This record gives sequence, structure tokens and C-alpha cells, in this order.
Amino acid sequence: MEINKIKDALIFKGMSECELTTALESLNAVEKKFKKGSTIFLAGSTSDCMGLVLDGGVTIGNNDIEGNKTILSHVGQGGFFAENYGLLGDEPMLVDVVADSDCRILFLRIGNVRRNLSDMAGWRVKLISNLLIISAHNNLALSCRCFHTAPKTIRGRVFSYLNSIFLQTGKREFDIPFNRQQMADYLNLERTALSKELRKMKDDGLIDFWKNHFVLKQELYDKKSW
Repeated sequence: MEINKIKDALIFKGMSECELTTALESLNAVEKKFKKGSTIFLAGSTSDCMGLVLDGGVTIGNNDIEGNKTILSHVGQGGFFAENYGLLGDEPMLVDVVADSDCRILFLRIGNVRRNLSDMAGWRVKLISNLLIISAHNNLALSCRCFHTAPKTIRGRVFSYLNSIFLQTGKREFDIPFNRQQMADYLNLERTALSKELRKMKDDGLIDFWKNHFVLKQELYDKKSW
């Protein structure tokens, strides 16, 4: 287990090396490797663990009874998933967590933090505080998707998504964490319709792109074309 890599994770922010060691032991930390496409958590299952992505990335999504897939979010290196389910422990998951690439995940039995609440050691107080911040970030990410899928037009949804990345990074040129099918699933669109609209937006001089690399042109903001 790479302590130097783990200590920089948000959930352990502010902890001394001694506190970090105690936290890892108390949370029964276990590292596991997954191949691309492997299911890490399956909808309907329960777990008292949350995951910290050490390498690679995962997608969080849902498949309905008709086989339609919806991607809710992508979690990359240093990110967390299933913290709410892990804390509750007995709540059936409504989502699947799938390895988006070969990845390494550190599982933390976060449900343990609910035990011995009378023992509010320094590491426990810091962990609970950091866990609240993580949950807030992840809730915001889900809220963002609601904004992106709200526009009635395909162009409106694409603009909403790309603009959010611009606002977060301050850059007009960036990579998104999705391939074209995943982007369509995330925005609740058909892939062919999305690809067609992206080509139109490129022809209109609003964006440029190559695979998952996008460039926002100045006209996007000057003309308010969305």
C-alpha cells in the first residue's frame, strides 16, 4: 500500500502519519485491482465500504429493465465513490460501479466510523469532517448532471456540459473523461444524434474536437449561441 499516495487523498487531509496508520487499520483498508470493464459494485448489492481510486477510473451508472444505460458520473484518480452507501451499510445500491480502465481501488470500511462514537480520537474527527466535504462534492456532481440533461435540445445539453468544465478548469481546451458512447449516456442522448450535433457545432465554428479532446471557440461566448 502506497502511503505517500494515500496520505494526499482528501479523506485523510490534516492527519499525521500516525493518525493515518490508525485510520487505515480502523477502516480495514484493502487494495484491489480491476480490469477494464469489471463490475466493482452491482446495483442491488449492499456494502459498508467506500472506494478511493488510486489509479485509473470508474464510471457510475444505471441500467434500466429495458437495457437503457445512463451514466451518472466518472470518478478518476484520487476520487471517491459509494461513500453514502458505505456509511449506511444496508442500503441497496441503485447504481453499478464499473472499471473504466484497468484500475486500483482502496476500499475503506467506512461503516466502521459509526461504531464507538464515544471515541472521538483526532483521526476520527478529521475523517468525518473530510467525509462531509467528499459527500458535498459528489452531490454537486450529480446536481450538475441534472443541469446538463435539462435543456430540450442536444446542443443545449452539450453546451451545458462543456461550459461546466470550462468554469471548473478555467480552460477552453481540455479532455473529458468520456468516450462518445459514454458522453451520450451521460447526457441522456442517442450516440448517433450526439455525434451529428457535434459535427454541426464544429462546422458552425463553435467547438473543435478530436475523440475526447475539446476546444471551445471564442464565438461560444461572444454570440451566446446556446
